[in-house]
Order: sequence, then structure tokens, then C-alpha cells
Amino acid sequence: MLVEVLAAHLPAYTKMVVTGNRGGLPVPLTLGPSCIARVTDVAPDVFHVASGDIVLDTALLDAGGGDEILVGWVGLGGSGAGSDRTDRMRAVWHDGVFAERALCAKETLVKLPGAENYPDPARLSFLPWLCIAAAGLHAAGPLAGRDIAVIGATGQLGGAAVLVALAEGAATVTAVGRNPKALARLAELDPRVRTHQLTGDRTTDAAAIGPLDVALDTLGATPTADATLAAYDSLRTRGTLVLIGGVRQDLTIPYGDLMHRRLTVRGSWMSDDETVTTVWNLVRSGQLDLSAVELLTVGLDDPAAALDLAERTTGLGFVALVP
Repeated sequence: MLVEVLAAHLPAYTKMVVTGNRGGLPVPLTLGPSCIARVTDVAPDVFHVASGDIVLDTALLDAGGGDEILVGWVGLGGSGAGSDRTDRMRAVWHDGVFAERALCAKETLVKLPGAENYPDPARLSFLPWLCIAAAGLHAAGPLAGRDIAVIGATGQLGGAAVLVALAEGAATVTAVGRNPKALARLAELDPRVRTHQLTGDRTTDAAAIGPLDVALDTLGATPTADATLAAYDSLRTRGTLVLIGGVRQDLTIPYGDLMHRRLTVRGSWMSDDETVTTVWNLVRSGQLDLSAVELLTVGLDDPAAALDLAERTTGLGFVALVP
């Protein structure tokens, strides 16, 4: 599948990927984990999209049995350790979408009906983060009428999760993070948004965050797991904690407490085609308004400046590469 790249999200940690601090890559390659694109050429055995369609390239290539790769990016599904099969997958599909045109596996493309009429295609490049956040939230069941917290809400993935939770009818959304300016901006989104600035004390933070039905952890690498465990402590009976972030710590969870409070702890990685369609329909219908997200655009002419800008951009702001 050949596509014309319209816009690609440049994640804030892309410089870390380039410098080798986020895992190995099958170099040399063209980076780029996902994009909004227009299909320009379709192989004879492809029937779910056609030339001229606007699509989301999710970058997620799944061979089944836990063997998954992100084309043009770091990260492997399943155990995360990789296998001979994922090595072969990466040998065939290694180039990403930070380019004017890209060759994509048909399995990574999801059609966005009506997207050709969306007035600002670059803004749609935030969809992958919305979809990852939505997949995590959906792992806890329907959101309507429930009290939800997003841990790490001041990051891009956390900000996306706040938007999805509001769009899907959460009763309250508690945005939890460390950046007071970013928290204040989230509070302006909707009267249902509560905020809590982390103190670092697990007991204090848990009392301020809860009680909750669902806690979604979107934190990156942290020196301790206290914030994640504060979210666990804040759950009501039968509540759910979903992990979608990059915390590198082990979680010590008391067996008896988990059992007697009938809690659920789940992991969620990336998203699926159904979630992409759901999120796109929220955007298309106006239930999820992307004007709340600050869009910054860069081109291909100055990669170093683009990486620096992305590194400085967080929360409800993101950088889109527009070739």
C-alpha cells in the first residue's frame, strides 16, 4: 500500500528514540509510528481501502500468537522481548512514516470515512494517542456515569485520555499530575474535570484522588511506583486499574486487599481497528472536539529543531510533522 503522508504525530520522546534510549531499532530506517494519509496505490489483494481514501496508519503489525511490532518505531507486543518472527517482520517492514510518501502494510491501515471533509487534517494526527488512551479506558468497561482518574494527565497520552473520558460520558474525570499549569488547562475543558497535583505521599494522594471506579495510569518512567499505587488505593470496591504507560517499577499489590475489594488490574497496549473507528466517530460527530488540543506543525527541512520542539511540548499540545 502506497500512501501520501498528510500529517504524522511527533511524540515528545522522539529524541530519546533517536538517541537509543527507548529500545533497539532495525537501523537504518525511516522513523515514524503513525500518520494520517491518503491512499495512492492499492495492491490487488487489498479490499478494505481504495485509492483516494483517508486512512490512519496505526503502525501496529500483528502476526498473531503475541508477535507484534510497531513499524518504524520501538516497542514489541506480547512479552516485549521479541522473537525470531518479530525479527523477520522488522526485516520486511521497518520504514515508518516521517516522509512525504510511505509504503505501509495493509494490516496497519484503517479507513476514516468522511475524513476527506475534515477541515484540519494535521490535527487528526493526534488520533493514535486518543486511540491508545481509549483502548485502555475501554478495558475497564463502559465509561458513562463513572468516576475516572487519569494518572499522568499532564502528559500527551494522559491529556488524550481526559478528552476521551469526557467524550464518552464520564461523571467525573480527575486529572492527576505534577505540572500545575497543565492541570489548570485541563480543568478548563469541562466542569466535570477535577485536578490533583501529586504530592509524592501515597496516602495523601490516594485520599485526594478517590474514590474512583476506574484509574488509568499513563505515567512514563518514574523513580517510584507511588503514584500508580495511590491510584490503586483510591479505587472503590469492584474498581479497575488499567496500565498503559511506561512505569518501570514493580507493583506490590496485597493479595487479600485485591481479593476482598474485588478489584481488577489490567494492562492495555496500543489499540485495535474497532477502537480507531469508535474514536474517529467521536471526533466526526463533534463529541470529541480536537480544537482543545494545541497543534504545532513542523516540516522535514530541520529534523533537529523538530525533535527539540516535540521534546518541549506536552499535555494538550502536540507536534505534527506535515511533509
